[in-house]
Amino acid sequence: MPKLCLIGFMFLTIFAALMTGCGGSTQKSAKPQGMMAVSSASMPGCLSVLDFEARADGKTDDTAAIQRAIDKAAETGGQVLLPAGRYLVEGSLTVKKGVSLIGVYDAPQAIAPLTGTVIMATGGRDNEDAPALFEMGHSSMVRGLTVWYPEQKPRDIHPYPWTFRLQGFDNTVENITLINSYNAIRTGPEINVRHRIRSVYGCALRRGIFVDYCTDIGRIENVQFHNHWWSDPSIGGEWDPVYEYMAANLEAFVLGRTDWEYLTNNFVFPAKIGYRFIQIEKGASNGHLTGCGADSTNIAVQVDAIQPMGLLITGGQFVSFKGDRPTQLVVAPSNTGSVKLVNCSFWGPSFQNAHIEGTGNVSFNNCYLSNWNKEVGDQPLITALSGRLQVNDSTFATGQVSVELGPDVTHAIIRGNNVATSDTGVCVLNEHNRPAIIKDNETTP
Repeated sequence: MPKLCLIGFMFLTIFAALMTGCGGSTQKSAKPQGMMAVSSASMPGCLSVLDFEARADGKTDDTAAIQRAIDKAAETGGQVLLPAGRYLVEGSLTVKKGVSLIGVYDAPQAIAPLTGTVIMATGGRDNEDAPALFEMGHSSMVRGLTVWYPEQKPRDIHPYPWTFRLQGFDNTVENITLINSYNAIRTGPEINVRHRIRSVYGCALRRGIFVDYCTDIGRIENVQFHNHWWSDPSIGGEWDPVYEYMAANLEAFVLGRTDWEYLTNNFVFPAKIGYRFIQIEKGASNGHLTGCGADSTNIAVQVDAIQPMGLLITGGQFVSFKGDRPTQLVVAPSNTGSVKLVNCSFWGPSFQNAHIEGTGNVSFNNCYLSNWNKEVGDQPLITALSGRLQVNDSTFATGQVSVELGPDVTHAIIRGNNVATSDTGVCVLNEHNRPAIIKDNETTP
């Protein structure tokens, strides 16, 4: 065969493989108009749910058909393709070891219209403890699809089980759009190692991501929860009631036992609590928050417990103005670990920026602190009632008392801070019973 003809033949072969998503076959089956209907490809271990009698018409329960495809793929490991269409799933799907369940999209989608691979979930209504929509085991993945609960209503919200539950080693959830999950993604309570939760966008109503019993580094990257995804009337959405429900109920990122959780480039709007760190039976967490934000919250970050080596927060942006006494950072009396904040910004009409108790060490370095709420008077921006506090090289941008040190604070360093306005200086209300280092702060002219 001439060289140019051979190259052309190879190109056409590769193109045909890409068009099928797994290579080899472009055979089509009769399916509803507007749905990409691709039969299984010739590559071993790559299957289409359409060859296991999935209808993808939004009316027929496709749970069993999808599970048959997963079970077959699990025999050797492989991919299960969900061509574009609406798949009604009335039950739960078990994504077995070595299986990737793949929809047609390579990125999260806008709120409407619902195109591509759409899972219409109806199982487990009013039972949070029922099996998750996707029960994921070792080395499993779900990618490239949208999940919608069509029977959920903005003005009559009901509990549902988790959309994803990850257990075992090395499982991945990525490029997912959530329209209205009640509980979105959970790891555990069985051991979970090296989960990867990436590029998940959408609306979560009660809980966003709950990490429970991860014993090796988990990663949560590029996740955004927002009521916007359930605001379009064409999918039964409505902005105002969804916004108010999330603001009153959503805990967006909750971390129990996890040994170095890396959270990068995540955001929530609105939420009752943006990021919460708790103690569970198997322990507490430690980890990084890098480039993470929370807006329209009651509490942006709440630390009930953290491991001694602590929580490292860099480049955070936190806004609290919903509910009673909105505060960006709350460190509870139960905390004994270390919380370090660097280059973080606190703003909005809150009650105050930080309320600190417990016996741990909390530090602010190169942070921006402010409160636009004139109704709270001279409420301090940072109140530390106990524990150890360091505030260094930070800017206090509004004229309230900068820092209040309570009588049970064991050690404090307030040094090198400045103000954003020329008519006020850094003001420290010192009621604690031990010497504090308060020096080199900008003073009133």
